[in-house]
Amino acid sequence: MVITLRPNRGGFIRAFGLGWFIREFLLGRGPEGSPAIDPEKGAPQADIFYHYKLALFKSYAEDAAVRKEEEEARREDRSIRPENIEKWAAYYKERIPYKLTRCRYHSFVNYCGMLRRLGWIEEVTEELSGPQEYDPKFQPRRYYRLTRKGIDAPDPEWSNPKLVLYPKFDLEYHRTKRKEHHYSTKVATKSHRALTV
Repeated sequence: MVITLRPNRGGFIRAFGLGWFIREFLLGRGPEGSPAIDPEKGAPQADIFYHYKLALFKSYAEDAAVRKEEEEARREDRSIRPENIEKWAAYYKERIPYKLTRCRYHSFVNYCGMLRRLGWIEEVTEELSGPQEYDPKFQPRRYYRLTRKGIDAPDPEWSNPKLVLYPKFDLEYHRTKRKEHHYSTKVATKSHRALTV
């Protein structure tokens, strides 16, 4: 009997998903060490994204530190030392490239746009942003909070709001589209190396 190994939430690479983090953050629970906010006041998209990226960095660094300490303990034939894990976690956290972990800001804004269209988050207030001091046409900081509909939405819907928003484009639709794509084969070309005569 084969038992498939699947994570509960977030996938194999990420310890937690974006939808789960947004919901927990806007509920004021301070997920993964992020600050707890007032759920009625909400938070700007930029702040949510910033704390999500920090939580991803922390999670990635902790995973890398545990793997490194396990490897060293196995090589030195000793038990795992928690103080070494903390040392390696600090080492890796300082050295993680910004673009190594998932989610770019544009993708995050698109994700939040889907949540707004679904009615799961709503705009609460606006405040002046820093660039508006120099350019009045610049966008203000908009605060968002969860709606009752967003709080009641189940985890699978939060993990893939695109599927909820556009049910006709299900996973099978994307599979068939990928199969229709014809990848070009490499054409044999002459070598550019100098011929020896």
